[in-house]
Amino acid sequence: MEQLKELDYSAHILSMAIPQMAKLNIPVTPENYAIWYEYFSETNLNLKRAIDGLLANEVSFTRQVNQGLYNNFIQEQSPDIIQNVQIETQILIKSLFNKIHQLTDETQDFSEILTDYNQQLKEKPTLEMLNQIIVNISSEVDLVISNNEEMKSNLNTLDFELSRLKDEMDNLSKVAMTDELTSLNNRRAYEVFALEQVAKFNQTQTVCSLLIVDIDLFKGFNDTYGHLIGDKVLAFVAMSLKQGVKGGDFVARYGGEEFVILLPDTSLEDAVTLANNLRERISHKQLTVGKEKKQQLGKVTVSIGAACMQVGDDADTLLSRADEKLYEAKGSGRNCVKS
Repeated sequence: MEQLKELDYSAHILSMAIPQMAKLNIPVTPENYAIWYEYFSETNLNLKRAIDGLLANEVSFTRQVNQGLYNNFIQEQSPDIIQNVQIETQILIKSLFNKIHQLTDETQDFSEILTDYNQQLKEKPTLEMLNQIIVNISSEVDLVISNNEEMKSNLNTLDFELSRLKDEMDNLSKVAMTDELTSLNNRRAYEVFALEQVAKFNQTQTVCSLLIVDIDLFKGFNDTYGHLIGDKVLAFVAMSLKQGVKGGDFVARYGGEEFVILLPDTSLEDAVTLANNLRERISHKQLTVGKEKKQQLGKVTVSIGAACMQVGDDADTLLSRADEKLYEAKGSGRNCVKS
């Protein structure tokens, strides 16, 4: 029985995935179908967000885009944080199907009853039989109306539950995409956004640049003052970066003391100008800790590597070139920008 339920569910996803893939001219390969199966089953929030972004930007699902989706979201497991939401969603969907089937069955029964009464009318019923038919039809109509009122109430309840679940999923998605310490986007969020920008560049050749920012000698803050002070330094740099970019720019904590800034519609020259502005903004601040006896931490500096997207790039090659320039900046005495 459980196997039949799973088969019904898989068939339902199939009925949505295949037409959408055909509409988008996506070959129905096992890898591509796995992408759209997870999209419509909504078991992978990051994949759904990435595809929704591609659809919103009217990006073509080329072989490179499809491969990027598979590599980034299917080969690795979905976050455990959404498993409970996934189960709850499936329960609600099943409940909704049951209600719809119930309504369909009731409508079919009513249609058959009316057909039967119509046949009786053709057989020249007596006045008494005619009166009984009218009474019966009236009773059946009342029953359908009553059942539909119950259906309406049930659907309203389901609508409320679905709205609540959607809010919960939105919150979980934000949690899964946010760095807890700095409140910036995290590495996973960056990878989703980078995939969108690569696809956009391949389709429109719209220029895009990347900055990798690394806090100089960060280990010294942790070793000298402790990890709590190190966290404050990270938070300060994160805030400086976020406040120093414009609305469309994407700032994320990539890991440890390293940050990435993806700059849509920005040339390499403009990216370097922004990088130097950010570097100066951070280095001009004298950090202190403590409310009364303020402890001087001195200046915090960053090194930055910059790269611009080129034909043939994917997210990894763009990141690799910017990372090479970051190491060059580190080797040139730190507190500088290399591109």
